[in-house]
Amino acid sequence: MKLTLIVPCYNEEGNILPLYNKVKETFEEKITDYEFVFINDGSTDRTGAILAALVKTADIPMKVVNFSRNFGKESGIYAGLHYADGEYICVMDGDLQQNPSFLLEMTGYLDDHPDCDCVAAYQENRSESPALIFFKDGFYKIINKISDTEFVMGASDFRTFRRNVAETILNMPEYHRFSKGIFSWVGFNTHYIPYQADDRLTGTTKWSFLKLWKYAFEGILAFSTKPLELPFWGGLGLTGIGLLRTAVAAAKKDDSGKTNGLIALIGGLNMAATGIAGIYLSKTYVQSKGRPVYIAKSVLTNRK
Repeated sequence: MKLTLIVPCYNEEGNILPLYNKVKETFEEKITDYEFVFINDGSTDRTGAILAALVKTADIPMKVVNFSRNFGKESGIYAGLHYADGEYICVMDGDLQQNPSFLLEMTGYLDDHPDCDCVAAYQENRSESPALIFFKDGFYKIINKISDTEFVMGASDFRTFRRNVAETILNMPEYHRFSKGIFSWVGFNTHYIPYQADDRLTGTTKWSFLKLWKYAFEGILAFSTKPLELPFWGGLGLTGIGLLRTAVAAAKKDDSGKTNGLIALIGGLNMAATGIAGIYLSKTYVQSKGRPVYIAKSVLTNRK
């Protein structure tokens, strides 16, 4: 098998068939040896029914992995890697915002450059709101300053890579997954290409601002221990401030208001420090349980 397309889906009933047909039309006579691996991530609409019907009639090799509930896109990508048979593996969204024509460029680059292991796409020009662009850019700037892993600005999960990359990622069964960081952390020779995201064909994005914020926070916690160091440096700074305040208060013989404020500030910092340590501890606790990243309720295929 030349290529596997991993497509995580959550409530994409209006996009499944158009995506399937668009890929077939794009690949016609250019890429003939490929398969689909659709991950139905606990959809509550007709996504599951449409996939079940499609797998019976599709003339392209196809697998449909139905999750027992919604586990999230990160789990969908990991599951897709388990079921992928291709020499090349591509991860793409199910909303048609990522044009399949870029897959021709990705696979062609891998064919022509045997030393390259992965081709990743990034949005050169984004059509999002200025506020969202500001926060996304800020995330990349922050995480690149506090993490030892380099994150390429705007790089997405839309990428095509060789099997050796997939096998390496499969050996990382961490529960709290952040694929952008995992792809960067494993290394390998990666070539980046710009792409322009199209509008969704149907439906609405599943990524609210709150979900994006939580996702970014997960990425920072997963690939940096710097937040654990903040209380130490903050404590040193407050110690200096406390000594200065004490000296000033002693000179002016007026320490009541300033002392109370300093106590409140130190108390708040202690609470924040305890909270940060608690977050890391909770993630270690969940990981120690050894729970699966996903649960497959059923797997459908038209392969014999």
